Amino acid sequence: MVLGEEVLQQAYLLGYRCEKREKYLEQEFERLAGIERQRTMAEHYTDHQAWRHLPNGTTEEAEVVKGRLEYKSDIMDRTDENKVLEFEMRRTLNSEPESACARRCSPLSDFLYKASEPFLASSHPLQEDASLLRKIGQWFLCPPSGKVAAVLVAVLIFVVWWASLIAITKDEALPGGSMYPMLILFIGAWCGGYIIKPTTLPPLLGMLIVGCMLANVPGIDVANDINPAWSSTARSIALTVILTRAGLGLDPVALKRLSLLVLRLAFLPSLAEVVVDGVAAKLILGFSWTWAFLLAFVLSVVSPAVVVPSMLGLSERGYGINKGIPTLVIAACSLDAVLAITGFGVMLGVCFSQGDLAWILCKGPLEALVGIAFGSVFGVILWYFPQKSSKNLALFRSVLLIGGGLLTIFGSKAINWSGSGPLGCLSLAFVAAYRWKDEYRGTGKKNPVEDVTGVLWMVFQPLLFGLIGSAVDISSLDADTVGLGIGVLFMGLAMRMCVAGLVALRSDLNMKERLFLPLAWFPKATVQAAIGAIAYDTAVDKGEEDLIPHGKKVLTIAFLAILITAPIGSAIIALVGPRLLHRTVESEPSNSKQGKDNPAFHVADEKGVRMGKDPTTK
Repeated sequence: MVLGEEVLQQAYLLGYRCEKREKYLEQEFERLAGIERQRTMAEHYTDHQAWRHLPNGTTEEAEVVKGRLEYKSDIMDRTDENKVLEFEMRRTLNSEPESACARRCSPLSDFLYKASEPFLASSHPLQEDASLLRKIGQWFLCPPSGKVAAVLVAVLIFVVWWASLIAITKDEALPGGSMYPMLILFIGAWCGGYIIKPTTLPPLLGMLIVGCMLANVPGIDVANDINPAWSSTARSIALTVILTRAGLGLDPVALKRLSLLVLRLAFLPSLAEVVVDGVAAKLILGFSWTWAFLLAFVLSVVSPAVVVPSMLGLSERGYGINKGIPTLVIAACSLDAVLAITGFGVMLGVCFSQGDLAWILCKGPLEALVGIAFGSVFGVILWYFPQKSSKNLALFRSVLLIGGGLLTIFGSKAINWSGSGPLGCLSLAFVAAYRWKDEYRGTGKKNPVEDVTGVLWMVFQPLLFGLIGSAVDISSLDADTVGLGIGVLFMGLAMRMCVAGLVALRSDLNMKERLFLPLAWFPKATVQAAIGAIAYDTAVDKGEEDLIPHGKKVLTIAFLAILITAPIGSAIIALVGPRLLHRTVESEPSNSKQGKDNPAFHVADEKGVRMGKDPTTK
């Protein structure tokens, strides 16, 4: 213990600070410990030699030397005790300043803790039976949770990316720059969809309203400053993403199993609505026959964005699964979209064709065939490239698939064959996924390419619906055009619902279920937003001044169709479905899912549910 006291006293007398005292202590301890060890070892060696050379019979001297030897050995064995003493001294020297600091800061830390305690979530644990108001209040505590945390994360993402754009583009991302209006539209449309999402209404409705407000409300009309070329390009990219998701979501195995009732429900009501809308647009709106039927194909599509989530919600609660009604509606809805996109592509080619009448009549169907052929060939190529052994297979497939879709959409515009683009993009994704699905069928895994396109849709969905809303100029709307356009819309809807009811007569559905099927075909949304602006954009790109008003009318009526039918259709399915459909409390699970989920137009991912018996014709 003398050694430790000596070092400690010297360290304190020198007056070094804590870190310098520690360094000095270590050096001094090693020096003195080395001297002590050498002296002890020397004495030990001397005594050991004396012990070995003691003559026999010198008992008293031997006992004295032996005792001294044992004492020195004990001193050497205490080397570990010296190390313990060193550790204790270091801890004392190091902890003494920290303890003093802690004593000085303790009142401040106690005050801060008491002041912040009412706002800490840990101080207010949430009970399992807490009320809704109490749960909402928990979101605002620290750290935030629930919706408040989600909003803060979104705000942080937007701020970080906006700051990054400012750092990269300088003034372009600031007010007055070319990127600023697009950025504000995207943020506003996303917020509008997020606000609407907790309700039963589709989020796209909020995106449309915000886009319309940012173009028509004085003071915040920043959307009017968006470059038209940027707007057209963003809508085309969104169209590529939406058609790619549609093609990936079509399951060829499920389509083979579809009954004739599904095929009739997919085609007959849609074709009837196209005929009524086309004739009404010609006679009431004064369109030419080609533009009248182009508008008819735009209006005839039922929105999977509204129908699919609503039907899955009913099936999860057991409504209609005894006869497979959700399967029936979802599958027919997907085929309905394919029919409308094909017809729209044909009519788009006819509307912008010039020259011989025979060539005009042939070019539309020819564009559709060329689009299908190109998409199919490119899709087959994606069966073999990239190779399956690639470590980044999903990434390379996603890049090639999206790149091929962009090539079909923008390439068709570049060669003035715009009608082949949408169908080519849809065919490309469908054919490529035909082989890809075999790799995941039966494994319970989802094709990872669908997740990639889902992320892209999250980005471009607010842009698409925000831009559609901003393209509607309320101040220039003609009351006659609005009123007559709504009239044309409801005339087509009435015909669709009547034909759907007649088709349902030849099935084993009861009267209530037959009544529900026509009502499920009411909402329109995403396809109208995707293809409703193509005619207008094509007229602007081609400089067809006489056709731009027609394209603007088609866009406006498509906007009105979404604004009116999407919320009403969603409410009809949610309210009428439980009253008209039979509820199965418990059903036996089958090997396939209830309805083949087409994720093309989904705002969020839905869960698969169990599948009941498909309705069959009598």
